Amino acid sequence: MLKWFLQLEAAIFDEASLVAQARQGGADAFNELAERYQRKIFRLAQHITQNPEDAEDVLQETFLKAYEHLPDFHGDSKFYTWIVRIAVNEALMKLRKRKWDKTVWLDEPVNTGDDTVAREIAVWEDNPEQRYSKEELRDILDKAVNSLAPAYRTVFVLRDMEGLSTEETAQTLDLSISAVKSRLLRARLQLRDKLTAFFKKRVEDPFAYL
Repeated sequence: MLKWFLQLEAAIFDEASLVAQARQGGADAFNELAERYQRKIFRLAQHITQNPEDAEDVLQETFLKAYEHLPDFHGDSKFYTWIVRIAVNEALMKLRKRKWDKTVWLDEPVNTGDDTVAREIAVWEDNPEQRYSKEELRDILDKAVNSLAPAYRTVFVLRDMEGLSTEETAQTLDLSISAVKSRLLRARLQLRDKLTAFFKKRVEDPFAYL
């Protein structure tokens, strides 16, 4: 039943057809595309900027620029991948304007040699899924992701949360594939450490938070 519903939904939402109509000036088609992806773009922007007001600005600017530059979209990638690139650029511009932010920018060089970041990773004694609801787990993960440095957070969000391939992530962020793999590895290891420490602390103190 679920498979049938997903097939029906895919049939109803024909992205290629909607993009073609939007490129010909179809405002309704573009609005349908925007409605389809606006929540995901807002969530992505909020992960990068860590500010809901900035994320809202990024959302608006992303779809405005996408509409203005639709003639430049030739279908070389998925439409969603294309607007993700626009959103990431807009979000990073927001970050660069924060002169008080001392974190590492995404385009600063990072040593992406063949280091494997050898380290021990703790094992969770309890299964978090058995102790927390899906909403609680999502909130816990969001807080852990938001605590990562922008260079690692953005790669993790695009690759592991938005489902872009390594190649698409590299193209979106104008990084080498090796840089994406290195940053993704570091992000995953840092998240594992943060979540392990969190769950251990919650067992010891049920009222502790990230």
